[in-house]
Amino acid sequence: MKEPKPKLMHTNHSHHATQQWYQLCSKEGCASIILTGNYTLTALKPVLMPLTDELSNQAKNQDLYWDLTGIGQMDTAGTAMLWRIWQSQRPRHLQLRPEQEKMFARLEHLPIAKAEAKYHDLLWPLITLGRLVLLLWQHAVGLVMLIGRLLLDVIYLSRNPVYIPWREISANLYRTGAQALGITALVGFLIGIVLSYLSSKQLQLFGADIFIINILGISIIRELGPMLASILVAGRSGSSMTAQLGVMRVTQELDALTVMGISHSQRLILPKVLGLGIAMPLLVMWTSAIALLGGMVAAEWQLGLSHQYFLTVLPDAVPIANLWLGLGKGVVCGMVIALIACHFGLRIRPNTESLGEGTTSSVVTAITMVIIIDAIFAVLFSDIGLT
Repeated sequence: MKEPKPKLMHTNHSHHATQQWYQLCSKEGCASIILTGNYTLTALKPVLMPLTDELSNQAKNQDLYWDLTGIGQMDTAGTAMLWRIWQSQRPRHLQLRPEQEKMFARLEHLPIAKAEAKYHDLLWPLITLGRLVLLLWQHAVGLVMLIGRLLLDVIYLSRNPVYIPWREISANLYRTGAQALGITALVGFLIGIVLSYLSSKQLQLFGADIFIINILGISIIRELGPMLASILVAGRSGSSMTAQLGVMRVTQELDALTVMGISHSQRLILPKVLGLGIAMPLLVMWTSAIALLGGMVAAEWQLGLSHQYFLTVLPDAVPIANLWLGLGKGVVCGMVIALIACHFGLRIRPNTESLGEGTTSSVVTAITMVIIIDAIFAVLFSDIGLT
């Protein structure tokens, strides 16, 4: 049977440049196109435009048989070119090799972008709000499950004290507590100086210099000390915990622990929660003491109050309940920061982009929760320690 002579077989310059990439023939009375050569980015670069035009013209024939088994090598560039020529759908008649079948099957399952419809849809604010609520619910459920797992671990370790990870708890106590003494002392001292300086300026206007001790004592011991320590620890230790668990996910160390039968919560999460829960009240006391020291120095410079008088009047001006309240905030904030950091660390997927996003989300969420916890304490204990 005489083969049909399609348009592209005309002898012209573009055809001579692309004739090595396909052959037209007749198979069982039907027009067929057999692709040859290497459909890779390097090989296609010189003839990409003319070859795309010629194959697009051939693709207009819906009954054309496409045979790709004659292709030597094909990468994603060649696959994407053919997929675009076929207008993102397979031809009716297509013959592929198994490895080519996998490449085109992957393209078929790619999600279709609907960016424009999002902005034209009148319900998109409601949809966005629903997604945020669903994401918040997922995080809340994940945190509750993590807390439940830790409670079960505490019950198990209380019955089997020999398995308590003392070394891990000690290491976390050192990293989150001892190594944070420097930065918390610096920030606390500067905040104490600033607060004392600004307050003394106002008190001098009314001749109430003596009340600088009350203002510094209540504000630092009850509020600023716990808040400063918690925010610094959330940014420093919380991000470190999330990044550590995330890197372990990326390097498949968590999978290795699972294969060896080692519990993530017992060996990784519980020591972090307990270590930070113990370190935080100590850091709160340290930060408050240094901040009071800075305030005392500024008060002596600005108002002439001696440090002996400051230390003598401070216990009477500030009830001891404020100290216990600040330490209680430290314990709660420390455990919440560790829980949030571990929760986001375990949710990180094994890629570097997810690691950065998870660490950022962990720090932002932890700082937000610290502020919320401080507000809750302020409301619940508004009548304690102020009289």
